[in-house]
Amino acid sequence: MDRPVVTIDGSYGEGGGAILRQALGCAVLAGRPVRIVRIRAGRREPGLRPQHLKAIEAARLLCGAEVDGAQPGSLEVTFVPGPARSGAWTLDVGTAGATTLVLQAVLLPGLCTPGPYRFACIGGTDVPWSPPADYLARVTAAALAAFGTLRVECRRRGYYPKGGGRLDVEMAGGSGPWPRIEWT
Repeated sequence: MDRPVVTIDGSYGEGGGAILRQALGCAVLAGRPVRIVRIRAGRREPGLRPQHLKAIEAARLLCGAEVDGAQPGSLEVTFVPGPARSGAWTLDVGTAGATTLVLQAVLLPGLCTPGPYRFACIGGTDVPWSPPADYLARVTAAALAAFGTLRVECRRRGYYPKGGGRLDVEMAGGSGPWPRIEWT
C-alpha cells in the first residue's frame, strides 16, 4: 500500500451500514485504503449481512479493489481501491436486502469519475428502513444531477421477505472540479 490506511469505527452514531457504504465510496474516490472496524457492532445481528457484502462487491468491481474480511458476520473489512474503471456488472443480494442501499456504495465514485458504469442489482426495491427505488430514481438522481448522469430504472419490484426485484442503474461523471451545490 502506498498510502496509509484510514480506520473508521463502523459502530459510530446509529452504527448501521451507512458508514460502511459511504466509507467504500469515499475510498474509491480518494484512492485511499480504508479499514472499517466494529461494523454494525450494536445491532441485534452485528457484522456484515448479505446486502453489505454486495455493497463491498459493487465497490470492488468498480475499482478492482483488494478486499480482506468480507464474509458474513465479519466485524472488520479492509478495502484497498484501485482506479475506477468502466464496466457493467450484475449483483444479486440473494435476499430482500435493499438494492438502493447496495448502490449507495458506488454512487459517489460513479458520478465523480468518468464512466460509464452500469449495475443491475437484484434484491429488494421497496423494503422497510431504506429508500425505495422511486426515491433513488426521482429524488437522489435529481439531487446529484450536477455531478453527472444517473439513470435508475426499476425493471421488477422486490419486497420483503422474498426480494427478487431488479434495479438497473447507469452512471457517468466527470473528473472534477466538482460543482458547488447549494440546496435551500
